Amino acid sequence: MGRRVITFIGLLALGLLLTGSPGRLRATEQQTLEIVTKGGVHVFAVEIAVTNEERARGLMYRKELAEGRGMLFDFAPDQEVSMWMKNTYISLDMIFIQGDGRILRIAENTKPLSEAIISSNGQVRGVLEVIAGTAKKFGIAPGDRVAHPLFSRR
Repeated sequence: MGRRVITFIGLLALGLLLTGSPGRLRATEQQTLEIVTKGGVHVFAVEIAVTNEERARGLMYRKELAEGRGMLFDFAPDQEVSMWMKNTYISLDMIFIQGDGRILRIAENTKPLSEAIISSNGQVRGVLEVIAGTAKKFGIAPGDRVAHPLFSRR
């Protein structure tokens, strides 16, 4: 009985540590995001980067990123966004998403450890980073729709 209580308290504390304050998404929290393409619906498990610190760190220092996983950067309100690959060891596809959920631009197969600026080339609400080759593999293209609570359907 005592062991179960300790385990429950430990899990509860871990949950609070990972999620932070109520209603605030943390980078360690996994959420589902869907991209609707001509070929179908593709589902991803994403971490959310909301704070300046989370956005600045992004996927830096990670040695791998599984297929079907990614990080969604929240840049509310919509704005021109610039990214780079400094301290990022894995090549990524960066998907720039407008506030209504439409994909504006995709930077495919970014160069690891590069300090070259990668721009959204327009106003976006978010950026989804996934493992390089994902956009080509699933036929993800500008104009496709992203379904996630971060984006409104206008």
